[in-house]
Amino acid sequence: METWEWILIAGAAGALLLLAVAFVTIRRRRAHLRDRFGPEYYRAVSSSGVGSGEKRLRDVERQHDDLDLRPLPSAARERYLEEWRQLEARFVSDPREAARSAERLVERVLEERGYPLEDDAERRVALVAVDHPDAGERYRHGHAMLAHVDGAESTENLRKAMIDFRSVLEELLQANRQAA
Repeated sequence: METWEWILIAGAAGALLLLAVAFVTIRRRRAHLRDRFGPEYYRAVSSSGVGSGEKRLRDVERQHDDLDLRPLPSAARERYLEEWRQLEARFVSDPREAARSAERLVERVLEERGYPLEDDAERRVALVAVDHPDAGERYRHGHAMLAHVDGAESTENLRKAMIDFRSVLEELLQANRQAA
């Protein structure tokens, strides 16, 4: 073989090697985002496309890494649990206000733990989903149930919102015990 043929073969092999490395890197990064964000990953890529959805999640991950997240003191944890019990008891007499108060309680826990309460609810949910993928999805669902409280299904939607917010609160407080 001539020299130019060897150069052509080496160039083609090098290009194939670069493509393989790029493919593996993309697959690893995608798997990392799917594992870390859970349902939030699928929501992001289905709404924005794979490339921009993954870019948005990487941005959220970087912003999350800059947060000063902290565990709750045990006294605060007990205070939040007691407040939750009171909200559940109040649900019977005023379900709408109890569900709205439940969302505010979850937001206070998030704020005290160090999550920013941004105006952009989607960004806030994404930040929570970095550490608590299922809690992020449950929070979003509970918030949506509060928005649909008209008509005959009103009380059922409020009940679903309460269940979602309780799940989020429990996960945040459980994670608090693990971090402590």
